[in-house]
Amino acid sequence: MNLHKTLATVSGMTLLSRITGLVREFLIARTFGASIYTDAFFVAFRIPNLLRRLFAEGAFSQAFVPILAEYKNQQGEAKTAALVNHVATVLFWTLLATTILGIIAAPLIVMLIASGFTKDGPTMHLAVVMTRIMFPYILFMSLVALAGGILNTWREFKIPAFTPVLLNLSFITASLFIAPHLTQPVYGLALAVFVGGILQLALQLPALRKIGMLPRIGLNPFTALRDDGVKRVLRQMVPATFAVSVAQISLIINTNIASHLEHGSVSWLSYADRLMELPTGLLGVALGTILLPSLSKANAVGDQQEYSSLLDWGLRLTFLLAMPAAVALMVLSIPLTTTLFHYGQFDQHSVAMTAQALIAYGVGLMGLILVKILAPGFYAKQDIRTPVKIAIGVLIATQIMNYLFVPWIAHAGLALSIGIGATINAGILFFILLKRGLYQPSAGWIFFLARLLGALLILTGIGMWAGSQFDWISLGATPLIRIADLLLIIVLCMVSYFGALFAMGFRLRDLKRSST
Repeated sequence: MNLHKTLATVSGMTLLSRITGLVREFLIARTFGASIYTDAFFVAFRIPNLLRRLFAEGAFSQAFVPILAEYKNQQGEAKTAALVNHVATVLFWTLLATTILGIIAAPLIVMLIASGFTKDGPTMHLAVVMTRIMFPYILFMSLVALAGGILNTWREFKIPAFTPVLLNLSFITASLFIAPHLTQPVYGLALAVFVGGILQLALQLPALRKIGMLPRIGLNPFTALRDDGVKRVLRQMVPATFAVSVAQISLIINTNIASHLEHGSVSWLSYADRLMELPTGLLGVALGTILLPSLSKANAVGDQQEYSSLLDWGLRLTFLLAMPAAVALMVLSIPLTTTLFHYGQFDQHSVAMTAQALIAYGVGLMGLILVKILAPGFYAKQDIRTPVKIAIGVLIATQIMNYLFVPWIAHAGLALSIGIGATINAGILFFILLKRGLYQPSAGWIFFLARLLGALLILTGIGMWAGSQFDWISLGATPLIRIADLLLIIVLCMVSYFGALFAMGFRLRDLKRSST
């Protein structure tokens, strides 16, 4: 498998997802701005998202994919299909019960997530109603994660990478054609989440049938629980759930703190997070998606050299592409925020507050992406306990930083704490991989980093100069010109960065590699 080609495919699908996601955020910002409506929506949407990461993309995928890869390579098709059926059965009935419980307990859940809303009756009511509408999303997305894990193990990356686009299209449709006709327009966004979950699951089913791995959900989950493979997945999920829970607890605490800050704080963080997710998804999520099944296969067949080589390739590509993205988010925070969100109800104050959060996220962007590259190095070895121990320490460090930063820079302090915490997490993961001999850096790293540093200095200077040449708020009167100006600056930054690397002798073929 050509990893560059596969990464380009996954990144292309992810780019489409992120672009449609930006369109969705643009429409939300234009229609609702940063208000009690968006605060309520983002809190309500965060709740099923937290559980989705816990049951689906987080703990479940980390535990399931390495074991599925082992079955595929060593146990044969029949036993692999049986494992898929039994895991799907347990997952479906567990998440159905969780969904029903969540709908009933929505007021209590919202109060725990955003206790500041209890002082504001309308915002609390909006959040509770939307939480109930969106809670089934966790069931749909957990099954989507199961399907995605299967397809990725079979090296079918396109469809899982494309599925988030459907959620964004559902948002866009609801914002333009459904919300304006509702008594409470913001409820249209909640309906979009429900429909988007169904669409994403429906897209996966034909692809699973094509490879002969369409799960059959049984009526008795207790029978499925007796499967040895299911027991192994559950044993791995216990520490994995705890690891993901630590990250989600940190997010819950941050959301709770933001709900006590100035109105709009939750929304400003969410808009900045959407911009930060563009490079995180294009590189971190895409690389992590590719690396986990490849690392799991290398581990299953005992090829330690391939294992280390895959990690080295992922790290080099991350430094090459994530570092300029982090610089760009910081030096172009105002141009990016105004061009994408400064319309309708999204005022100049919201621009400044979102830009502050974006700069704070940019500080920790490398850490946020590196964790997604380094953590699969442990998951592929079916070692989830080590990341758990690190995550606990990072949680404590993050909350200490919140105590220090929030009184100083308010909502931006929450973003800064997350980024620095992720950087600490990535650093510890890296040194443990080195210490255990799981990763051996290839030759040339010092020269590679020196060239990157030189190109980044040029990028920083050009970006700061170019961004300061325009009054981005006033350009709101001519939005097309503002968009053209931003695109011109982005192209200028890219040309200067990669041109400097090329002049210093870097060639893309230096990073070319394949995976067996």
